[in-house]
Amino acid sequence: MDGYERLTARIEKAWKDFDDPATPHRHFRLDEIGDLLEPAPLTQEDTERVIGRMARIALSDDEARDVVEAALHAICTAGTRYTLPLPLIGPLADAADRFDPPLLAYVLAALGSTYDKAAIPLAKRFLDHPHPEIRREAEDALTEIRWQYRHEPIRGAFPDAPD
Repeated sequence: MDGYERLTARIEKAWKDFDDPATPHRHFRLDEIGDLLEPAPLTQEDTERVIGRMARIALSDDEARDVVEAALHAICTAGTRYTLPLPLIGPLADAADRFDPPLLAYVLAALGSTYDKAAIPLAKRFLDHPHPEIRREAEDALTEIRWQYRHEPIRGAFPDAPD
């Protein structure tokens, strides 16, 4: 078994333990997966599969707050290494009213990790939030998104240069 297979096997075991209702402290299994995402060189497809499942867990009405927080934290952890797809993160921002400020901060950090211009209006709506931490997180998310577009090469700017 190579390193990638061992990594994905550890993630699958953590999911299996998470899915077992007899597992105590299920949120620890999500923490474990999040810890594996930070240094792990997962493929984009495998990362999106994990992030999609974490987002569904965070949006579930049946999960305890500690499980939701662990799922959102894992998503943010992945955002430090991977670009998160807005279609997976956008529903979290759309459901912002269900999250208290500490959880909402994770959602905004994840929005920034999409680096997608389409996330700008989702983050902007929190610039007037009553909690200063949320306003700061919204500003940070917007900075992350805009930074990406200020630093990407402009195609066609130098006609003789190779693409």
